[in-house]
Amino acid sequence: MAKNIKPRAQDYNQWYIDVIKAAQLADYSPVKGCMVIRPEGYAIWEAIQRDLDRRFKETGHVNAYFPLLIPQSFLAKEAQHVEGFAMECAVVTHSRLEKDPNKPGVLKPASPLEEPLVIRPTSETMIGHMYAQWVQSYRDLPILINQWCNVMRWEMRTRLFLRTAEFLWQEGHTAHETPEEAQEETLRMLDVYAAFAEEVLAIPVVKGEKTESEKFPGADTTYCIEALMQDGKALQAGTSHNLGQNFSKAFDIKYLGRDQKQQHVWTTSWGVSTRLIGAMIMAHSDDEGLVVPPKVAPVVTAIVPIFKSPEEAAKVREFIEKILVALVGAEEVAAVAKRAKAEGIASYFFDKASDQRIVVDWRDSRPGDKQYHWEQRGVPFRMEVGPRDVDGGAFVFKQRLDRSKAMVQVGEVSAAWLRGKLDEMHKAMFDKAAKFRDENIRRAETYAQMKEIFETKGGFVRAWFKPSREAEAKIKDETKATVRCIPFDQPGGTGKCIFTGEETETEVLFAVAY
Repeated sequence: MAKNIKPRAQDYNQWYIDVIKAAQLADYSPVKGCMVIRPEGYAIWEAIQRDLDRRFKETGHVNAYFPLLIPQSFLAKEAQHVEGFAMECAVVTHSRLEKDPNKPGVLKPASPLEEPLVIRPTSETMIGHMYAQWVQSYRDLPILINQWCNVMRWEMRTRLFLRTAEFLWQEGHTAHETPEEAQEETLRMLDVYAAFAEEVLAIPVVKGEKTESEKFPGADTTYCIEALMQDGKALQAGTSHNLGQNFSKAFDIKYLGRDQKQQHVWTTSWGVSTRLIGAMIMAHSDDEGLVVPPKVAPVVTAIVPIFKSPEEAAKVREFIEKILVALVGAEEVAAVAKRAKAEGIASYFFDKASDQRIVVDWRDSRPGDKQYHWEQRGVPFRMEVGPRDVDGGAFVFKQRLDRSKAMVQVGEVSAAWLRGKLDEMHKAMFDKAAKFRDENIRRAETYAQMKEIFETKGGFVRAWFKPSREAEAKIKDETKATVRCIPFDQPGGTGKCIFTGEETETEVLFAVAY
């Protein structure tokens, strides 16, 4: 166990923060509730962006940007929306500062705005206003736009990556000619999120529909992907909303239809955020520190040279160069040699399209310190090369996930070999997380059974339930659990609601959630 990381079993919440700090992913900022994403963490976010952005564009979407500041009156146009976000809004009321004549050295707000501006908690209202200017005819539809940006929601209880006052995300906003097209879009984007979570982050998810009390403010229907963390709590990893005509009527987004009649468009919105990094950490990391899924790892392999003399260093360096040529090619090795110093960390592109690298740690530090450094950063693999390894034409190959090690002959090494190892690690991570998730989905036939599960085990509880705001509020008050979703894989038939005893056709997943 890493000396600066508290064990998960002892204090899961502190373990989570310790892992982030040890890996230097993020830090607290001087602004309460906000975080600084450090280069190590931002590189993971960039990898998430790259893959998702490609998936969005493959499904016909384009990127745009909309203002950070939203007139307060815009939020009031959609009643459910403003009610859902009012308590989380940060409001700009003045346009500049001036010196306070009564307090030397103190600045005060100077010029009140005619209308307060809300720092966007989400952009449906601003984008709805703009779509109303852009749409005149059915020929202007569909509009398929995404934006990468920051948003602000004034959270009272914050946690790095999971819940902060300001966070980074993408938000897709689309407008359609028919309700069927809008529904198809909503489910298509949910599938994109689920595929990304499983294929890239190695996180198994459950797809489903939110209940009326849990859906997005102003939506007709909200769909989500839910993941289970190692402490048995659920985490909502992405949402996709069918907004119906609620925002198009509020912002008068009309088009001349094929029947030559004016109609309101049908809209959707969908988003994921830097919360995905928190999900990644909690789903995969261990008591030694961070474990990064291979497909978002900025560094896929760290090579640690081991030597005691300049002669040994030269011998090891020559051997490592052979490994690098096999992995990244002679051209890349030569290019790095021209610009890199003999000491420090040398960085080589393994995959330029995904900005993934192999590094060689030539720093003047003990080998054990270097090994510890890369282990805590969750680098998938580590190669260690000493003089005796060179004599044997091999190196020590260590895997971060299961901490196994093996001797690998340099002749076995190639880019394809390493990609195969990375694919094997991804599958092992996914299988491990899926096994944990499946072992922690339990059935409850009665409310007493469900309460006992949450008191002693946690995880997902699957049960027959007739959703209602009153029942869900009572259950949350007594157990802290909420309906995470109504899974798509319904069994058919009917059963007795665990709370009311009434017949229902609906099974749901309950869990205590982040």
